[in-house]
Amino acid sequence: MISIRRRTLVLVLALFVFSNLLIFVVSARDATHEVKELFDARLVQGARLLHGLVRADPDFDEARRARLDAAFAEALDQYDADDGHRYESMLSFQVWRGDTLLMRSAGAPERALSAIGRGFVDAHVGEHIWRVYVLYDSVRDLRVLVGEPEEARDELINAIVWQTLIPDLIGGPLLAVLIWSAIGWGLRPLDRMARLIRAREPASLQPLELSPLPEELAPMQQALNRLLGEVARLLESEQRFLADAAHELRTPLAVLRVHAQNALDAPDAETREEALRELRGGVDRITRLATQLLTLARLETAGGGAARQPVDLLAETRRVLAELMPLVLDAQVDLALEADERMDWQACLEPGALDMLVHNLVGNAVRHAARGQNVEVALLEADGGVELRVADHGPGVSAELRTRLAERFLRTGPAAGSGLGLSIVRRVAERHGGTLDFVETPGGGLTARVCLPRAETLAGSR
Repeated sequence: MISIRRRTLVLVLALFVFSNLLIFVVSARDATHEVKELFDARLVQGARLLHGLVRADPDFDEARRARLDAAFAEALDQYDADDGHRYESMLSFQVWRGDTLLMRSAGAPERALSAIGRGFVDAHVGEHIWRVYVLYDSVRDLRVLVGEPEEARDELINAIVWQTLIPDLIGGPLLAVLIWSAIGWGLRPLDRMARLIRAREPASLQPLELSPLPEELAPMQQALNRLLGEVARLLESEQRFLADAAHELRTPLAVLRVHAQNALDAPDAETREEALRELRGGVDRITRLATQLLTLARLETAGGGAARQPVDLLAETRRVLAELMPLVLDAQVDLALEADERMDWQACLEPGALDMLVHNLVGNAVRHAARGQNVEVALLEADGGVELRVADHGPGVSAELRTRLAERFLRTGPAAGSGLGLSIVRRVAERHGGTLDFVETPGGGLTARVCLPRAETLAGSR
């Protein structure tokens, strides 16, 4: 399991180490350059002082050189390390006239520190590398050489580097502890939300209310509350389905039992055959009722529904009406389809949606139409969409009752079915952003109209 706290800590520390390492490298490079520049400037300054000293005495001879060497030796004997600096003894110098060594410091070798004529050079002197500056006076044929071992510079550079690095080495673990504590404090509202969820009863689907609610947790709380609302709605739909099924199947099952008992108790074959026909009819009705209950339950519980697909409404309507022809012929009614062949009837619907619309609307119209009457199906161009219209010329429905026709288990008239067909139609229309309404058919009867917005149905497939 990935820990947000640990992952954040690793990321912050990695960024901290990387940035500090980058700063350290740049600082060490700049410090090295500046230290070398400072030491080089000291070499130049020493060379110029010595050159000025020698130039001030143009008759510099062997006797004077001996006295100067004695003075240097006496000064070194009286040298107190506490009064100076430990790096000053590392500085050595030589003064040459031609091939003659005029004077040198106590730590300088007797041979020339460098053979070059002038400028800076890194020279090997014994087992060490020296940084040497050569000042040449061509008028008096003087060469002043001032140098020091590279170890002096390296020691100072290493000291600067370690003094820069040690605070980071010590502060890194301390910073990790502080960051760990800070992240824990920042994640405390998330812990409170987790405890709030763990403390809830399994059956509790009330919205979460965390107060105070950090801005970053608001989307999570909204998503959880939306999920809880969906779960509550699904559970309610499931409970309603179970209650409806138990209520609606109780009476048909009791009737089936009566028909079965009549068949068992029939005194002759004709009575038994009649009871069995009634039994078969009852089984067909229960099967139809169970199918519609399951269809309605699926429509109510499916969230976004299946992916929508392009459908030719005219061609598919003709296909579904052809499947319904046995029902139409058995009811002895006339079925007609009206649509403009020149129009584009393409729309995007969920698979099976048009079948449910046409089956239920036409089936309902056929049941309520008298023999010899017409059931008219029409596809029309509506305002920004498509309208499927099914009209019958039956007894019709009062204006007050028409507003309730899509309620579940509402039955009207002697030919009423399970009372679920129009509820299924309304649910299918709503899932596609459409509407279902009922008007009186001119001349008597009922007309059902399903309007589907074409732009919305097309957008559903993208």
